[in-house]
Amino acid sequence: MRVGYLGPEGTNSHEALLAALGGEQHEQVPLPTIYDCVVAVQELEVDRAFVPIENAIEGSVNAVLDALAVDAEQVRIVGEAIHPIHTCLIAPAPIELSAIETVLSHPQANGQCAHFLRTRLPQARVLAASSTAEAVRAVAEGDAGPNAAALGSRLAAEQYGCEILRAGVDDVAGNETRFVWLAPEGTSAGEHGPWKTAIVFWGVGAEAPGWLVRCLSEFAFRGVNLTRIESRPRKQGLGRYMFFLDLEGSEEEGPVAEALTALRGHTEHLRVLGSFPAA
Repeated sequence: MRVGYLGPEGTNSHEALLAALGGEQHEQVPLPTIYDCVVAVQELEVDRAFVPIENAIEGSVNAVLDALAVDAEQVRIVGEAIHPIHTCLIAPAPIELSAIETVLSHPQANGQCAHFLRTRLPQARVLAASSTAEAVRAVAEGDAGPNAAALGSRLAAEQYGCEILRAGVDDVAGNETRFVWLAPEGTSAGEHGPWKTAIVFWGVGAEAPGWLVRCLSEFAFRGVNLTRIESRPRKQGLGRYMFFLDLEGSEEEGPVAEALTALRGHTEHLRVLGSFPAA
């Protein structure tokens, strides 16, 4: 099986994938962006993709949500895994924090360590990279300039022969990221629960007072618990949104199936992104 993930080797996604595979031997395919990971499943270039969808500090990974809602309608979520994130400050050689002029990392990692950067490295420019591992590579090879450091994983530091200046620089102890397994439409999500279902919807009545309450009440009246709700712009003008929900239960269970059927009556578009075993 070919499994796509945000590369290069040594990213948090790669580290989480290795943990999720638990020693299973599959071909690991590093891809340049999270969006590419989703589209690779859509175009059958990989059999699965393993992508971050939500972080405890920075929230949802919008690139995944937007791709699943708009550009990858033949892709389903078939599983999830939660991975602890331990971000390290990494440099090619030992250096005092006060001497660091540039810090490079993926925007999500920069956000997860924002307080550390403001208080411990106020003099440093904070720049974005395509991934945490790419940031470590650039620092290791001198592409980020002199006196540069990166935010990345211990795995990346080992891979590129760098020094860990500080470990665990995340702003909140216990930082975690939820990853999801993506597969082509029609792929089995397994047989064992408890189950979770993810959906996205929008509607022509969205401007009417109480429209969203009526949509959500279809779940409340049937005792279906919502575990996440989020809105994202549809990119068709101000005030037009799509809504993402995670809920407990399988789309085939009675109350969930009934709620989804009733919700269709309120919406212009409703898509089940996946029903899958909860982490």
